[in-house]
Amino acid sequence: MNNLEKEFVPYEQAVALKELRFDEPCFGYYVELKNPQEGLLKIGLDNDFLQAPTFSQAFRWFREKYGLWQIVPQNTDIDWTYDILPINGIHDYSLIDVFETYEEAELECLKKLIEITKTK
Repeated sequence: MNNLEKEFVPYEQAVALKELRFDEPCFGYYVELKNPQEGLLKIGLDNDFLQAPTFSQAFRWFREKYGLWQIVPQNTDIDWTYDILPINGIHDYSLIDVFETYEEAELECLKKLIEITKTK
């Protein structure tokens, strides 16, 4: 995976976002492969394929559509965590896990946002 690909949400989460009706224009898209669990990331505009949002696009969408915002703070000198807060300030979501990298915490945060909104 090159550095540019790290900016885009993985295929599995792009599918879940589509199921939640994410329909923002994106600078990337996935071409589905024979294995339904995988997609090949392409850079460029093409609305005929599965949109591949960046992490910042996905997080902004959750803030605007569902009133949920996230932070990924460094927990200690060596690990990371995340927190999801409703805009109304009432904290409903707690996390006890820590992650070795920022990127790992960011991905798990996105997965949790998807899980939360699927149950709404």
